[in-house]
Amino acid sequence: MGIKKFSKLLKDYNRIAKISEMARRYFVMNSFDGILTIIGILLGSFIAHISDARIIIVTGISASLAMAVSGIWGTYLTETAERQKKLKDLSRHLMSNLENTLVGKAQKAASIIVAAVDGLAPLVSSIIVISPFFFAGLIGINAAYLTSIIIALSSLVVLGAFLGHISQESKWMYGIKMFIAGIVSIVLIFLFEKIA
Repeated sequence: MGIKKFSKLLKDYNRIAKISEMARRYFVMNSFDGILTIIGILLGSFIAHISDARIIIVTGISASLAMAVSGIWGTYLTETAERQKKLKDLSRHLMSNLENTLVGKAQKAASIIVAAVDGLAPLVSSIIVISPFFFAGLIGINAAYLTSIIIALSSLVVLGAFLGHISQESKWMYGIKMFIAGIVSIVLIFLFEKIA
Protein backbone atom coordinates (compact mmCIF):
# COMPACT_ATOMS: atom_id res chain seq x y z
CA MET A 1 0.00 0.00 0.00
CA GLY A 2 1.39 3.41 -1.01
CA ILE A 3 1.77 6.35 1.34
CA LYS A 4 -1.08 8.30 -0.30
CA LYS A 5 -3.46 5.38 -0.07
CA PHE A 6 -2.45 4.68 3.54
CA SER A 7 -2.89 8.37 4.44
CA LYS A 8 -6.36 8.42 2.90
CA LEU A 9 -7.27 5.22 4.75
CA LEU A 10 -6.18 6.77 8.07
CA LYS A 11 -8.25 9.88 7.32
CA ASP A 12 -11.27 7.68 6.61
CA TYR A 13 -10.71 5.71 9.82
CA ASN A 14 -10.36 8.95 11.76
CA ARG A 15 -13.57 10.37 10.25
CA ILE A 16 -15.51 7.22 11.15
CA ALA A 17 -14.01 6.36 14.55
CA LYS A 18 -12.95 9.82 15.85
CA ILE A 19 -9.41 8.54 16.50
CA SER A 20 -7.59 11.88 16.74
CA GLU A 21 -9.99 13.27 19.34
CA MET A 22 -9.52 10.27 21.65
CA ALA A 23 -5.78 10.03 20.98
CA ARG A 24 -5.36 13.69 22.01
CA ARG A 25 -7.20 13.07 25.28
CA TYR A 26 -5.19 9.96 26.10
CA PHE A 27 -1.94 11.68 25.12
CA VAL A 28 -2.49 14.61 27.49
CA MET A 29 -3.93 12.58 30.39
CA ASN A 30 -1.20 9.97 30.32
CA SER A 31 1.68 12.36 29.68
CA PHE A 32 0.36 14.24 32.73
CA ASP A 33 0.30 11.00 34.75
CA GLY A 34 3.81 10.08 33.59
CA ILE A 35 5.24 13.47 34.51
CA LEU A 36 3.62 13.55 37.96
CA THR A 37 4.72 9.98 38.65
CA ILE A 38 8.32 10.90 37.80
CA ILE A 39 8.09 14.02 39.98
CA GLY A 40 7.12 11.68 42.82
CA ILE A 41 10.05 9.36 42.09
CA LEU A 42 12.48 12.27 41.81
CA LEU A 43 11.44 13.93 45.05
CA GLY A 44 11.27 10.63 46.91
CA SER A 45 14.79 9.84 45.71
CA PHE A 46 16.02 13.33 46.62
CA ILE A 47 14.51 13.12 50.10
CA ALA A 48 16.08 9.67 50.54
CA HIS A 49 19.47 11.18 49.53
CA ILE A 50 19.92 8.87 46.54
CA SER A 51 22.96 10.11 44.66
CA ASP A 52 23.34 7.24 42.20
CA ALA A 53 21.88 8.40 38.87
CA ARG A 54 21.56 4.79 37.70
CA ILE A 55 19.08 4.02 40.51
CA ILE A 56 16.90 6.98 39.50
CA ILE A 57 17.08 6.07 35.79
CA VAL A 58 16.21 2.41 36.44
CA THR A 59 13.39 3.31 38.86
CA GLY A 60 11.97 5.97 36.53
CA ILE A 61 12.10 3.84 33.39
CA SER A 62 10.75 0.78 35.24
CA ALA A 63 7.74 2.77 36.47
CA SER A 64 7.28 4.21 32.97
CA LEU A 65 7.41 0.77 31.34
CA ALA A 66 4.79 -0.49 33.81
CA MET A 67 2.58 2.51 32.94
CA ALA A 68 3.14 1.85 29.23
CA VAL A 69 2.11 -1.81 29.50
CA SER A 70 -0.86 -0.85 31.67
CA GLY A 71 -1.90 1.85 29.21
CA ILE A 72 -1.56 -0.26 26.08
CA TRP A 73 -3.16 -3.38 27.53
CA GLY A 74 -5.93 -1.73 29.50
CA THR A 75 -6.87 0.77 26.81
CA TYR A 76 -6.78 -1.79 24.01
CA LEU A 77 -9.08 -4.18 25.88
CA THR A 78 -11.41 -1.39 27.03
CA GLU A 79 -11.59 0.33 23.65
CA THR A 80 -12.07 -2.99 21.85
CA ALA A 81 -14.93 -3.98 24.16
CA GLU A 82 -16.66 -0.58 23.87
CA ARG A 83 -16.23 -0.35 20.11
CA GLN A 84 -17.30 -3.96 19.55
CA LYS A 85 -20.49 -3.27 21.50
CA LYS A 86 -21.24 -0.19 19.38
CA LEU A 87 -20.46 -2.09 16.18
CA LYS A 88 -22.77 -4.96 17.18
CA ASP A 89 -25.55 -2.54 18.10
CA LEU A 90 -25.17 -0.78 14.75
CA SER A 91 -25.07 -4.15 12.94
CA ARG A 92 -28.35 -5.16 14.63
CA HIS A 93 -30.02 -1.91 13.60
CA LEU A 94 -28.83 -2.21 10.02
CA MET A 95 -29.38 -5.99 9.99
CA SER A 96 -25.96 -6.45 8.43
CA ASN A 97 -22.57 -7.69 9.70
CA LEU A 98 -20.22 -4.68 9.73
CA GLU A 99 -17.16 -6.58 11.01
CA ASN A 100 -15.20 -6.56 7.74
CA THR A 101 -16.51 -3.25 6.41
CA LEU A 102 -14.68 0.09 6.51
CA VAL A 103 -16.62 0.91 9.69
CA GLY A 104 -15.53 -2.32 11.39
CA LYS A 105 -11.90 -1.89 10.32
CA ALA A 106 -11.92 1.72 11.50
CA GLN A 107 -13.04 0.60 14.97
CA LYS A 108 -10.24 -2.00 15.14
CA ALA A 109 -7.65 0.55 13.99
CA ALA A 110 -8.94 3.05 16.55
CA SER A 111 -8.43 0.56 19.40
CA ILE A 112 -4.84 -0.10 18.33
CA ILE A 113 -3.86 3.54 17.71
CA VAL A 114 -5.48 4.89 20.87
CA ALA A 115 -3.91 2.10 22.97
CA ALA A 116 -0.47 2.87 21.52
CA VAL A 117 -0.84 6.58 22.31
CA ASP A 118 -2.12 5.78 25.80
CA GLY A 119 0.88 3.58 26.57
CA LEU A 120 3.63 5.53 24.85
CA ALA A 121 2.66 8.98 26.17
CA PRO A 122 3.72 8.38 29.81
CA LEU A 123 6.80 6.43 28.72
CA VAL A 124 8.09 9.17 26.43
CA SER A 125 7.24 12.03 28.82
CA SER A 126 8.91 10.21 31.72
CA ILE A 127 12.11 9.55 29.77
CA ILE A 128 12.25 13.22 28.74
CA VAL A 129 11.92 14.30 32.37
CA ILE A 130 14.64 11.98 33.71
CA SER A 131 16.99 12.59 30.76
CA PRO A 132 19.34 14.88 32.80
CA PHE A 133 20.32 11.85 34.90
CA PHE A 134 21.98 10.34 31.84
CA PHE A 135 24.41 13.26 32.12
CA ALA A 136 24.70 13.32 35.92
CA GLY A 137 28.39 12.39 35.65
CA LEU A 138 28.99 15.64 33.77
CA ILE A 139 26.61 18.05 35.50
CA GLY A 140 26.41 16.53 38.99
CA ILE A 141 23.53 14.77 40.72
CA ASN A 142 22.00 17.90 42.28
CA ALA A 143 21.96 19.68 38.92
CA ALA A 144 20.30 16.58 37.41
CA TYR A 145 17.57 16.69 40.08
CA LEU A 146 16.98 20.41 39.56
CA THR A 147 17.02 20.19 35.75
CA SER A 148 14.59 17.26 35.79
CA ILE A 149 12.12 19.14 37.98
CA ILE A 150 12.39 22.19 35.70
CA ILE A 151 11.77 19.97 32.63
CA ALA A 152 8.80 18.33 34.40
CA LEU A 153 7.16 21.65 35.30
CA SER A 154 7.89 23.09 31.84
CA SER A 155 6.38 19.98 30.22
CA LEU A 156 3.23 20.47 32.29
CA VAL A 157 2.98 24.06 31.03
CA VAL A 158 3.39 22.85 27.43
CA LEU A 159 0.66 20.24 27.93
CA GLY A 160 -1.60 22.92 29.38
CA ALA A 161 -0.91 25.22 26.44
CA PHE A 162 -1.79 22.33 24.11
CA LEU A 163 -5.13 21.94 25.92
CA GLY A 164 -5.69 25.68 25.65
CA HIS A 165 -5.05 25.46 21.90
CA ILE A 166 -7.53 22.57 21.54
CA SER A 167 -10.21 24.35 23.57
CA GLN A 168 -9.51 27.65 21.77
CA GLU A 169 -9.14 29.32 25.13
CA SER A 170 -6.17 30.87 26.91
CA LYS A 171 -3.06 28.74 26.46
CA TRP A 172 -1.43 30.53 29.39
CA MET A 173 -4.37 29.86 31.70
CA TYR A 174 -4.31 26.13 30.93
CA GLY A 175 -0.52 26.13 31.22
CA ILE A 176 -0.70 27.76 34.65
CA LYS A 177 -3.35 25.26 35.81
CA MET A 178 -1.10 22.35 34.82
CA PHE A 179 1.91 24.04 36.44
CA ILE A 180 -0.07 24.41 39.68
CA ALA A 181 -0.79 20.66 39.64
CA GLY A 182 2.96 20.05 39.57
CA ILE A 183 3.56 22.48 42.44
CA VAL A 184 0.74 20.91 44.49
CA SER A 185 2.36 17.47 44.00
CA ILE A 186 5.75 18.80 45.10
CA VAL A 187 4.28 20.49 48.21
CA LEU A 188 2.31 17.36 49.18
CA ILE A 189 5.40 15.16 48.82
CA PHE A 190 7.46 17.47 51.06
CA LEU A 191 4.62 17.68 53.59
CA PHE A 192 4.39 13.89 53.62
CA GLU A 193 8.14 13.69 54.21
CA LYS A 194 7.79 16.00 57.23
CA ILE A 195 5.12 13.83 58.89
CA ALA A 196 6.51 10.43 57.84
